[in-house]
Amino acid sequence: MSWIAIVPVKGGPNAKSRLGDLAEREHLAQAFALDTVEALLSARAVERVFVVTAAAGAAFAARGADVVPERAVSAHSGFAPLNGAVMQGIEAARAAAPRANLAVFTGDLPALAPEDVDEALRLAGRCPRSMVPDEEGTGTTALLALAGERVTPRFGPGSRAAHEADGHVPLSIPVTARIRRDVDTRDDLAEALRLGLGPRTRALAEAALAASPVSCSAVR
Repeated sequence: MSWIAIVPVKGGPNAKSRLGDLAEREHLAQAFALDTVEALLSARAVERVFVVTAAAGAAFAARGADVVPERAVSAHSGFAPLNGAVMQGIEAARAAAPRANLAVFTGDLPALAPEDVDEALRLAGRCPRSMVPDEEGTGTTALLALAGERVTPRFGPGSRAAHEADGHVPLSIPVTARIRRDVDTRDDLAEALRLGLGPRTRALAEAALAASPVSCSAVR
């Protein structure tokens, strides 16, 4: 089975605000997305990757991704900006390949590897609609649907429960798998570093974590 992957990428100075004052935060967010997209492009089961972004699209196009310029989402659309961007990617993918299987991945999976993607897509081929929960078990790192199936993205707090209620079955993937480790916080980044980061994130992460002081309140 072949799939089209969709990745929404939010860049700019406000990207990944939960990383706090970590050095190079904006560049780290861009590196997360580039490493995520590289893993998807290298997966055997992925035919094309559509990146939805309002900035830095050339970096993704240079690697072979299809770039969808993100449009502003109307307040009356019913979608938060991230989910609106996902819907724009879904529309572009279905216009290009109406019979394609669709896989939406968050753009903050810097430890993702092609074999992780292929295994998830192999499992997803058994279900009309499925999902990959994040490591904490409450969020979503991938939302998948076979050709012709309805997809309504509900990324955000509590997205796992929202996607399950919409008929997406959680795939049986170990909680420690790299595909489940999205990065929102400094602790997430340290965990992803232990799992093995992609090349664009690794050097930045090592330097940022070393330069960022540890709060005394975090010491036990």
